[in-house]
Amino acid sequence: MWQVEDLLRANDLSMDKVKASLVNPYGLPDEQASELQEWYANLIDMMRQEGVKENGHLQINKNVIINLTDLHLRLLKSPKVPFYSAAYYKALPFIVEFRTKSEGREKNEIENCFDALYMVWLLKLQKKEMNAETLNATSEISKFISMLSLYFKEEEEGRLDLDSEE
Repeated sequence: MWQVEDLLRANDLSMDKVKASLVNPYGLPDEQASELQEWYANLIDMMRQEGVKENGHLQINKNVIINLTDLHLRLLKSPKVPFYSAAYYKALPFIVEFRTKSEGREKNEIENCFDALYMVWLLKLQKKEMNAETLNATSEISKFISMLSLYFKEEEEGRLDLDSEE
């Protein structure tokens, strides 16, 4: 979704530009194109209403980060998922390093992880070189976030039980 926010900003939050660059090139059937345009239009309206026209994230995206952070803290406390804690502590030095090098000091660790992964993705799109340390750090953060996302999906499906005794 951060990419979508940036794409809408790159198109000046203009539905004409969004339609020309993000809808029409795909040659979707009319009904699908109409649904996609409506989705983009709703996001643009939300971005304007929430004051994130130039930067920042929509509240719906912030809510996902809040929910992921809540789950992350519960996973760390649970003895049922030791591999999660291991992945977190393996990624933690890289998260801290990214936080100190970026503007992420006021953000929580989960948002720092997403910022780091998004930054690396943007660098790859720009075909910029990355050193081995950056690639290693990104790999560990990615493994950790991937594990968190799997638990998040389990929780959404009602299959995650961290509280009861086995």
